[in-house]
Amino acid sequence: MFSAGQLALISIFSHIMFIYLTWKVVTAIRIETIFKKGRTAEARVFLLFITIVIGTGVSRFFLDILQWSGDLMYLFSFINMY
Repeated sequence: MFSAGQLALISIFSHIMFIYLTWKVVTAIRIETIFKKGRTAEARVFLLFITIVIGTGVSRFFLDILQWSGDLMYLFSFINMY
């Protein structure tokens, strides 16, 4: 369905977009209250790691759905062979 270069470009864009959206959502939550006072750097790094994990997970799900929907044509072409 897509060439390797197109899939790579879509994957990079998807990961960056979902990481950015996740960062916007995560920063809206007041998670700094969980950390001790004066530990804002550690809280920000924690938020960054959580954002990367959630964003790439959502992006991977999106890319899998895209790939699977493209692979459905092989199911129907296999059925038509018989």
